[in-house]
Amino acid sequence: MLGTIVFALGLIVSLGIGFVYFRDLGDVSQMVLKVKRENMVRFIRNEYRLIAVGLCGFALATLAHFALGGTPFWLWLTSAVLVAFLYGFPYVWVHLGLRNQLNDAQYVSIEEARKFVGPTAPVIVIDNNGHARAHPDAQIMRPHLAGDAQGLDGEDVVMTYCAMANLGQGYVPRIEGQRLNLEVLAQHGNNLILRDNETGEPIQHIYGFREADRDPNPDGPACPLRPEAQMKPWPTYRMTFRGFQKAFPNGEVYLNRPSSNPILRLLDMVTEITFGWGISRQHQEDAPVMDNMDRTDDRLPNKTYVWGISIGQDATCWTDDFVVDNDWIVNAQVGGRDVVVSLDPKFESLSVWYNVSGQPVSQCDFWGKSDQGQLQRVETLRAGVFWHVWSEFFPKTDINRIKDNAAQSKETAA
Repeated sequence: MLGTIVFALGLIVSLGIGFVYFRDLGDVSQMVLKVKRENMVRFIRNEYRLIAVGLCGFALATLAHFALGGTPFWLWLTSAVLVAFLYGFPYVWVHLGLRNQLNDAQYVSIEEARKFVGPTAPVIVIDNNGHARAHPDAQIMRPHLAGDAQGLDGEDVVMTYCAMANLGQGYVPRIEGQRLNLEVLAQHGNNLILRDNETGEPIQHIYGFREADRDPNPDGPACPLRPEAQMKPWPTYRMTFRGFQKAFPNGEVYLNRPSSNPILRLLDMVTEITFGWGISRQHQEDAPVMDNMDRTDDRLPNKTYVWGISIGQDATCWTDDFVVDNDWIVNAQVGGRDVVVSLDPKFESLSVWYNVSGQPVSQCDFWGKSDQGQLQRVETLRAGVFWHVWSEFFPKTDINRIKDNAAQSKETAA
């Protein structure tokens, strides 16, 4: 009798925590299970503690079975298989399948990259003093993070990527001077959640600050409670691979080389096949593949690509067809600052620039050379992100904002 009671208690604890682990961090589990953000954040912060408690519970149940008897072997064996799956799947998926390349990414020449990247493939670009790096979506889809010890012309900048949001964002991986030990853990709101392993704090990819510094405003923050306590965003933009070759003939291209370890290579292949299937649906179907959204906004179709910026508490976004309809250039004001949205057809890239001239800009090329002087890129641009993700995290956003001035007579913004 005692053995049965101890076995049952240990098993309840173990399977209960295991189910929550699989639900909150199993990733693919979200295709069928709705996960609350607060539950996911709690498990991210306490992952190893909860795993330890759950496995101790199963160890207690195992001890009760073999030392005290009272339960049939088939029940223990079935429980062992369930525990192995509930704990093993999310752990292997997250910590091995999604292992990142924060410090050891491989960059190759354009000539070498042509063997693996098509001319019209979209790439996410960061540059510094002429040193440019392109990250093809298909290559960075699985590792999510890419950077190396050399940095971007000496700057410690890494590319972070969320396939569910179609969002690549360059960041300086430091907060208040301390370098972060970033790891991919989960996604919510169709946007990646990272963890700083030094503090255990989750970091929402689209924001770049720790959960502990999140504004509790129920409408969703556009900046943290302490603006200094966030990763510095690096100007990031999208273009085609052929456009990148024209702009940066000596540029570098990120490639996700297969692992030399046959087991990891097989795991990577399975992970990428799963990702490819899900992400292709994400780009085509109106409904999110993993519907863990807290808000809906029908001002645009869910899978519309938008180019959004946030300055202070103000946020707005533009669609590429709107910019084309406005003769490739739009003047606007965001967060009290004048900005220019321009689309360069030669390099196939849409960019957003700060305009400090005080005058509307009527011409601007890919390099930011305008009729009002040299412009600087807006570092908070989220280029080509899905509308339903942008509106989830910036619910008060405008769409296709345009500055009311005589030089730009088209007044309708949507």
